[in-house]
Amino acid sequence: MSQPQNLKASCLCGAVKITASKAKSEFDACHCSMCAKWGGGPLLTVECGSDIGIEGADSVSVFSSSEWAERAFCKHCGSHLFYHLKSHNEYVLPLGLFDDRPQLQFDKQIFIDEKPAEYHFANSTKELTGEQVFAMFAQ
Repeated sequence: MSQPQNLKASCLCGAVKITASKAKSEFDACHCSMCAKWGGGPLLTVECGSDIGIEGADSVSVFSSSEWAERAFCKHCGSHLFYHLKSHNEYVLPLGLFDDRPQLQFDKQIFIDEKPAEYHFANSTKELTGEQVFAMFAQ
């Protein structure tokens, strides 16, 4: 695993700016049904830990999407801002939010058992089922 990096992100209208001081150098794809409904397809994300800064927090709306997580979006432009794991205080940001992002490595696909048959990524990645993902977070 590579060193954490400091990345800056912003929503489409610029009302919300996020600084992730411990963002991973890899990105992942989630194929779960909730992410598909939230974003219209697989969600490409960067794990950012618990240390994020939010400028324009008054423009952020948070939706508790399950017992364990919440999802946030900009009240003005609707950009998806983050997925937050409540019990671990972990933030996962959509890949497309990052400004001038460096080259990131496509690392893994999660909820691979929920991936529709209509598409496939060409990259070779780790693949985890939903059961494996939940087992990881139960630790």
